[in-house]
Amino acid sequence: MKLIIINYGAGNIKSIQFAFNRLGYDAILSNDPKDIKSADKVIFPGVGEASSAMKMLKESGLDTLIPTLKQPVLGICLGMQLMCLHTEEGDTQGLGIFQTRVKRFSNRVKVPQMGWNVIKNLKSDLFKGVKENEYMYLVHSFYAEHCNETIAATDYEINYASALQHKNFYGTQFHPEKSSNAGAKILQNFIEL
Repeated sequence: MKLIIINYGAGNIKSIQFAFNRLGYDAILSNDPKDIKSADKVIFPGVGEASSAMKMLKESGLDTLIPTLKQPVLGICLGMQLMCLHTEEGDTQGLGIFQTRVKRFSNRVKVPQMGWNVIKNLKSDLFKGVKENEYMYLVHSFYAEHCNETIAATDYEINYASALQHKNFYGTQFHPEKSSNAGAKILQNFIEL
């Protein structure tokens, strides 16, 4: 099993790598297009700011490579947001994989949303064996609006898409690598897709 974590300068890469190590898999950090194309599974992580992250993707040509991948791809947090059409953060055009937009929470709630919250309306093999209203760990100021590709929802100020799926592309707003046993189950499910 060749498991690649795209290493384009976004944070949280090591915690994802350690999470797969705990499951018994060796995840390789790479931004080499040959490595990424030949992987069995690809993780597209992200912690940071959307416009600078997109700039790093463009500089390495990954912005054109990622949407063409045929194997299962999992975008986490900012990774998922960058797979959408557009994000209000830095008025950034996304990769257009998910047909939705990313908006900022208002100032009526504490921003960022930081800590544990539940996911519900689970609709994918990614959540096999994960219970409705399971707690996941989130840190974000922006959220994806619901669309036909929503596979999980969370409430914080509004009800938003906390996970998305389009064909072989999956995205989670929450951090499965930091979400205890339920998060580990999601990563294992992703490996088994």
